[in-house]
Parts: sequence; structure tokens; C-alpha cells
Amino acid sequence: MDTVDRKTRSRIMSRVKGKHTKPELLVRKALYAAGFRYRLHYKKLPGHPDIVLPKYKAIVLVNGCFWHGHKCHLGTIPATRRRFWLKKFKENQKRDRKNIGIYNEQGWRVIVIWECALKGKGSVKFDKLLAKTVRFLNSGVKYAEIAGRE
Repeated sequence: MDTVDRKTRSRIMSRVKGKHTKPELLVRKALYAAGFRYRLHYKKLPGHPDIVLPKYKAIVLVNGCFWHGHKCHLGTIPATRRRFWLKKFKENQKRDRKNIGIYNEQGWRVIVIWECALKGKGSVKFDKLLAKTVRFLNSGVKYAEIAGRE
């Protein structure tokens, strides 16, 4: 059962940001400090990916575990309106797979950094997360993910 009424819940959820989130800002600042230059929410690509590094032909997606239905302690399913949320998560995951496929077809390499890698009980030490990301950017690997430890 939800602790607030529907109208209040709707107002709260409408204020959830999709861009410039705290996890995204953490990754962006670390990449910039490490000497990487990037474009934000690149409009020439579907889904307007979070961080695009044209020099490396790479895309960094910082995904929220809840919104993308990640199987971790942060990727919970609300108790109310379960059918709605399951459908929403499934559609988000389908869109993610489609966009990543398009990126790869166009020669872009993609790394997904999950929110659970940045915060929570299973988070990865930030210097290790940055090192993995830099290793990916300097490699020829087409796809990688960094998730928290369970």
C-alpha cells in the first residue's frame, strides 16, 4: 500500500529528473577530471544518450536501477499498480536494447553504468569504477556494464 494518495504520488514522480541526475553528474565530473571531453544528451542519436565521447566513438549511459528495471536492491517493483510498473519497465528495457543496437550498428561502443554501482550497499569503489570506465574507453570493446555487487 502506498503511503501517500495518488495525486501526491503523481506530483512526486513527475519531479523525478531524467537528465543531470546525481549519479550522472558524478560520472561526468570524474571523466572530465580524468581529461575526457564529451557531449551531453547528444540529439543526433536516438534516446539522446547521457554522455557521448566522439573521439572514442563511445557512449556512457548512467541508468537508474528503478526506471530501467535492473535486478538489484535498487530496482524494486512498487506494491501498487504492479501491472502498470512491470509493463513500464519492460518497455524501458526494450527501448534500451533497441537504442544500444542502433548505437552498435552505427559503430558506437556502449558502457552502461548502473546506479547500484554508484550508491547503496553493493556500490563499487569509485576509483575502481572510473578505472573500469577508462579501460573501456581505451579498448575496442563494443559493450560493457558496471553494476553493484550483490
